[in-house]
Amino acid sequence: MKSNFNGLFAGSFTAWVLIAVVFGGLYGCPRYRVYQQRMEGEAELQRATANRQIKTLEAKAEKESALFKGEAEVIRATKAAEATNIIKSSLSEEYLRYLWIQGLSNGKNEVIYLPTEAGLPILEANRTRARAPRSEAAE
Repeated sequence: MKSNFNGLFAGSFTAWVLIAVVFGGLYGCPRYRVYQQRMEGEAELQRATANRQIKTLEAKAEKESALFKGEAEVIRATKAAEATNIIKSSLSEEYLRYLWIQGLSNGKNEVIYLPTEAGLPILEANRTRARAPRSEAAE
């Protein structure tokens, strides 16, 4: 009789455990889904917050870069203006004439245009006309 009782007890215990697992699953699954969705929502919120912070930091870095580039351009323009003023103040009429003469002596068959009274150069119309063959229709 004892073995019958043990077998009956073991079978009923197994049945009760099985029933408990089934009911626990029926009760626990919806709650687990709610928990899982809440955790996914929190993770998505943290990702969005991190992405927003990254974009903000990138924008700040771009702003700083633009400011530094602007300052560099101002410094470059200031130094170029200073250099121009130094050169302008040190040039004299005699030195410019000397540079012009040196340029003429170093040139190799260069054409020099001299301004006329109206400030316009005399073009080489006669020289180009002499090179071009005359056509019979032009006469």
